Amino acid sequence: MEKKTPLYETHVKYNGKMVPFAGYLLPVQYDTGVIGEHMAVREACGLFDVSHMGEILCKGKDALANLNYLLTNDYTEMYDGQARYSPMCNEQGGVVDDLIVYKIREEHYFIVVNAANREKDFAWMKGHAFGDVTFTDISDTTAQIALQGPKALEILKKLVQEEEIPEKYYSARFNGRIREISCIISRTGYTGEDGFEFYVPAQNASALWELLMEAGKEEGLVCCGLGARDTLRLEASMPLYGHELNEERTPLEAGLQPFVKRQKKDFIGKSAMEEKGDPKMKRVGLKAVGRGILREKQEVWDQEKKIGFITSGTFCPYLKQAVAMAVVPAEYSAAGRKVQADVRGRKVDALVVDLPFYKRKNK
Repeated sequence: MEKKTPLYETHVKYNGKMVPFAGYLLPVQYDTGVIGEHMAVREACGLFDVSHMGEILCKGKDALANLNYLLTNDYTEMYDGQARYSPMCNEQGGVVDDLIVYKIREEHYFIVVNAANREKDFAWMKGHAFGDVTFTDISDTTAQIALQGPKALEILKKLVQEEEIPEKYYSARFNGRIREISCIISRTGYTGEDGFEFYVPAQNASALWELLMEAGKEEGLVCCGLGARDTLRLEASMPLYGHELNEERTPLEAGLQPFVKRQKKDFIGKSAMEEKGDPKMKRVGLKAVGRGILREKQEVWDQEKKIGFITSGTFCPYLKQAVAMAVVPAEYSAAGRKVQADVRGRKVDALVVDLPFYKRKNK
C-alpha cells in the first residue's frame, strides 16, 4: 500500500490528480496540466512536492573517508553548506543510485537519495561502513518542497532576507528560516532552471507550501506534478535512476565522467571501471527528424542493424521537439549521426545531438 507524503491533503485541496509513484501517492498533474506546468517552470515558477525522496545523515570522525569510499565523486575539499552530486557504485561499476551530499560542517553530512532506492541505499551505506561513522535515515520526519523557475528568487525574497538566501548554485543554508518555519534552504533542483529546494520538518510542510503559493501569486506560481517534473528533467538532459542509470551500467557509460574522480586512491567500483577501459556504449541525445514521439524502451537502429535503445523520451513542450536519451555504441555517439527509432513498428529518422537539449541562459 502506498504511503502519503505530509502534503497529501494539500494536493487534494489544489485538485492534484493522485497516482502511485515510488511507494507514495503523488500528484501527476493539477488543473493547469503537464504542458502548462512545464511552461510555467520555464517562464515563471512552479512548486513541487519532493517529499518522497530520502534523507540520510552521516556523522563521525570517519564520515568523510566513508563518503569518499562509497561515492565516485571527491568530497575532500568542501565548504560548509556546499552540495555535491555523485553516483554510488557497486563492485562491478554499476550504479546503486545517484545522490547529493551536503557538508553541514566537519564530520557531519546530509545525503539526499532517490525515493525508490531509499531502503536499499541506507542498507548499502551501513553494510559498507567502517571506523567511527553513523548513518541515520531521517526520511520519515523530513519533507522536501522544490520552488523552480526564473522567478523563484523573486518569490523567495518576499519571505526571506536576501543575505539568508544561498547565492551559489549547489549550496545551502542549514539554519534557514522562512517566516516562522525553520528549514534547510538549498539552491538546487531537477528542472534545468534556477530554484530552491526546502527541507522542512514534516509537520510544517503544508504551512510552507501555503506561504510559498501566496507569495508567488503575482509571479504566476503554479502547483506542479510528476508529469512536468519528468518532462523538465528530460528537456534538461538530467539522468533518472532506472532509466539512464542502473546497476549494470557504469557512470562512464551514462555520460557522468565529471563525477567520477579516478585520481582518488579507491572507491567502490573503481577497479571494475578501470578494467573495462573506455566505455563501449554511451548515453546520447536524439532529436526526431521524422514524425513520431520517441519513447523509453524503443530500439535504435542503423538501417537494418539494431544498435541500442532509448532510455527516456517525450515531446518537450518548451523546445517543441520530440527528443530522447539513448544508449548506443561509442562509434555512433558523435553529434550529427543519423539513426532510426522503432516507433510502434515504424522506423522514424533521428539525429544524434549534443546534450543538454535545453540549458537556461544566465539572467
